[in-house]
Amino acid sequence: MARFKRILLKLSGESLMGKQGYGIDPERLSDYARQIKEVSEMGVQIGIVIGGGNIFRGLSGSQKGFDRVKGDQMGMCATVINSLALSSALGAVGVKNKVMTAIRMEPIGEFYTKWKAIEAMEQGYVCIFSAGTGSPYFTTDTGSSLRGIEIEADVMLKGTRVDGVYTADPEKDPTATKFEDITYQEVLARGLKVMDLTAICMCNDNHLPIYVFNMDIVGNLKKVMDGEQIGTLVHS
Repeated sequence: MARFKRILLKLSGESLMGKQGYGIDPERLSDYARQIKEVSEMGVQIGIVIGGGNIFRGLSGSQKGFDRVKGDQMGMCATVINSLALSSALGAVGVKNKVMTAIRMEPIGEFYTKWKAIEAMEQGYVCIFSAGTGSPYFTTDTGSSLRGIEIEADVMLKGTRVDGVYTADPEKDPTATKFEDITYQEVLARGLKVMDLTAICMCNDNHLPIYVFNMDIVGNLKKVMDGEQIGTLVHS
């Protein structure tokens, strides 16, 4: 039995770059698709939000002179590109899926509603939620929190290149120590960069736990679903 029945999987757009440094690494994309297929075959209902940082970040764009609203809209389009790529990779390994967009852009994707998403997941489709919240000034962290709450997910699985939450950035501080579990209040008190503040507060207020783990190691997603302790649980 899988540890969770319905999940919201948050994937990093930057992780899609793999070793390339930019864009989409086909090998990394294929690894993700195979891991998602493995969990889907366990009967788990899966919703996915993927960032766009491998292509464009609205906030960093605004710091370079872009209008913030237009920059965020460009970032939303970047998430759609990544979602289409993941959809194609899932289709290639035999996983039926739907891309749903927060902004109308048929036939690229189906316009998102909670009820369409839940119906599709109950029918065995993996749903990929793109274009963030559809509004500027919100990150894909917040978008994933919103979608996770809306689809009544049991947990948000935050797949990153780090194997959990640490006292400091383990890539910069070798003395950083890992938490097996931590409360939202402690995350806020310590100023830990698990997700942005809006996303953390939304998850806390709506009792949606986050499990942070390293998605870049093939097989880790199934280990999480099997109940292995390989990451950090953030909870109310």
